[in-house]
Amino acid sequence: MHSRNEYLKVLRERYLEAETRKEKTWILDGYCCNTGQARKYVIRKIQPGVDLRPKQRKKRKQTYDGQVKATLARVWEIFDCPCGQRLKPILEVEVDRLREFGELTISDEVALKLRQMSSVTIDRKLKHQREVLHLLRSKGGPKPGSLLKRKIPIRLTEWDTSKTGYVEMNLVVHCGSSTFGDYTNTLSTTEVSSGWWEGEAIIGKSQQSTFQALKQIRGRAPFDWKGLDSDNGSEFINDILYKYCHREKLEFTRSRPSRKNDNAYIEQKNWTHVRKILGYLRYDTLAELSIINDLYRGDLRLYKNFLQPVMKLVSKERVGGSVKRKYDTPETPYQRLMDSGQISGETRKQLETVYLSLNPAQLKRSIDAKLDVLYRTYEEKRRIQQVDPHKKSSPRTFTFFMIQQPKVGLPS
Repeated sequence: MHSRNEYLKVLRERYLEAETRKEKTWILDGYCCNTGQARKYVIRKIQPGVDLRPKQRKKRKQTYDGQVKATLARVWEIFDCPCGQRLKPILEVEVDRLREFGELTISDEVALKLRQMSSVTIDRKLKHQREVLHLLRSKGGPKPGSLLKRKIPIRLTEWDTSKTGYVEMNLVVHCGSSTFGDYTNTLSTTEVSSGWWEGEAIIGKSQQSTFQALKQIRGRAPFDWKGLDSDNGSEFINDILYKYCHREKLEFTRSRPSRKNDNAYIEQKNWTHVRKILGYLRYDTLAELSIINDLYRGDLRLYKNFLQPVMKLVSKERVGGSVKRKYDTPETPYQRLMDSGQISGETRKQLETVYLSLNPAQLKRSIDAKLDVLYRTYEEKRRIQQVDPHKKSSPRTFTFFMIQQPKVGLPS
């Protein structure tokens, strides 16, 4: 519009100096053809005395001031930076609890605005914070399995999400830039219906250690297991786990080789619950193993299962070249278990007691403190001053110099 007004200022002088009607018509036709503006509108603007400067728009009244944005950013950090759709149900429930714990010192008006804020507004107000936050994504793949694959059926992600007890599992490696020797691996499991997550760290990936870790995870789960699904790694496809599932009457299935989307539920958790927390460093000492398991068995599982909402895909429809997905209302795994009606009354009381005792901000501080100890332990082991745990390590490269061989040929 600024360029059009400058163009019109130049033509105005010629228009007013024109002596004939035909010349004025020619000027108007050229301007309308070049700018696409309506002829009557241009006639009104080209008259002498009309101010061509743009009018100042009336600013909308600001509903969410700096105090609301600062508090929103604080809650967003406490709950590990979720999206607006997942943060909205958190604000509706947890703002008053954080005020009771003394983590938020805000007025009732600010608290009311936070609870009324829509998910789109939340994303817009947190745009700057998201730009500052740099997230990395991991790449990896399962190892080939054994001959027991023929006995274990293949099943994709088409689980019956109305039933609680079907678990997907996967192994996340913490080898850094080299797979040589023994290093820590995370056995990550998630219940498909509720999204309940459990993890256990082990050294190596032997069949026996993986099996023992799986038994410990099952002991912590607040629901009965009905089935297991894994990739084709030899740590899962083995005689020990196969006989255990047959003995415990658990449905044991596997994914197709080299198809990560077949285990979509657990692959999502591998980033949000493991990689995003521990990064891409190499953990291969007992001290590091102890710290990681302390996180998995305590603060991290409470934080993720009781305070982090998850969204479930309801339907998806392909429209032209894009896919439109529809999700349900975000709820925490704890809320989904309580609403399922498939856990005992005693378990419900235990879960409710644990939830009411949790201070989200204190839990987040405890996780950060333990991660700080883990990174310091890693730095002392490597004898370095500072390390970025979320930066992927590059494999070491070696240079081989070719020795020039003497020429071989017939004597001259």
